[in-house]
Amino acid sequence: MPKIKTHKTAQKRFKVSGSGKILRTKGGKSHLRRKKSARVLRALDKSFEVTTRGEKKRISRLAPFLKP
Repeated sequence: MPKIKTHKTAQKRFKVSGSGKILRTKGGKSHLRRKKSARVLRALDKSFEVTTRGEKKRISRLAPFLKP
């Protein structure tokens, strides 16, 4: 039986909350920031829950050790 390997970019992009929800951040904050308002940039700081059942399944397959 081979080792289970974690997809490293999935491990970096997602985290699990204390209650077990998978959280993600929105993209669009890395460059072209000058034209975005401060309000938009603050909104991009927040974490959002992954709600789609298929996405949760895919993420848990990519990063099996991400569980709390």
